[in-house]
Amino acid sequence: MSDIFAFHAGDSPLLVSVPHDGRRLPEEQRLRMTPEGCDLPDTDWHVAELYAFATDLGASMIVAEWSRYVVDLNRPSSDTAMYEGQVATGLCPQYTFAGDPLYVDDEPVATQEVADRVEQYWRPYHERLATALDEIRARHGYALLWDAHSIAGRVPRLFDGELPVLNLGTFDDQSCDPQISGELAHLAEASPYDVVVNGRFKGGYITRHYGNPAAKVHAVQLELSQRAYMDESSREYDSGRADELRDALRALLGTFLRTAAVQ
Repeated sequence: MSDIFAFHAGDSPLLVSVPHDGRRLPEEQRLRMTPEGCDLPDTDWHVAELYAFATDLGASMIVAEWSRYVVDLNRPSSDTAMYEGQVATGLCPQYTFAGDPLYVDDEPVATQEVADRVEQYWRPYHERLATALDEIRARHGYALLWDAHSIAGRVPRLFDGELPVLNLGTFDDQSCDPQISGELAHLAEASPYDVVVNGRFKGGYITRHYGNPAAKVHAVQLELSQRAYMDESSREYDSGRADELRDALRALLGTFLRTAAVQ
């Protein structure tokens, strides 16, 4: 049993990763943080709850327990920027997405502390994720990774205007077979929601690092706009809107499974 992540083992080729819904902070870190930081505004609120249905499809799930403000699991441990020319939110963030300081002293996390956080929180998540994909591929001959995220619809510091509800990323089809991603895009565009494919969110480290179609591992990131399933002001989960969105998500995951099976 891990206190770094929760893991559910399924029996299908699908693994759903939820790296940013964690809300725990080490007490020694919390004591150094600003009220804005302790409020955890950039959490992928309720994503694990939204995707809980995936286990009914036979999916395995890995869900982070700790906040992205401890260490961002969707960034490389080297902290290399993922999106050239855009604001980098960092492996161990110093600021919120809105640009507010996370720490009272407004100083970057010290190099040794970054290394310690990588060892304690980042590495165990990725080791389990990699092991799960290896086990799935050994059992089924291929593996499917769905990296599940959400974000506020408007974050001016990160992108212009309002984000579409469904933001599919396959690293410009480098992380997933184009036939599979094409089917997913077609289905998303037929949904009631606005869609973009490989736009502002092409897929972060998890999608890019683990997705390898030549090795029979297909990875997709879906960044959801939070207005589709919750009240962004109160952060309250809206079960009615969530149920409607879940229908679209169920269809997308089902198509991912079916399309990959015939490749």
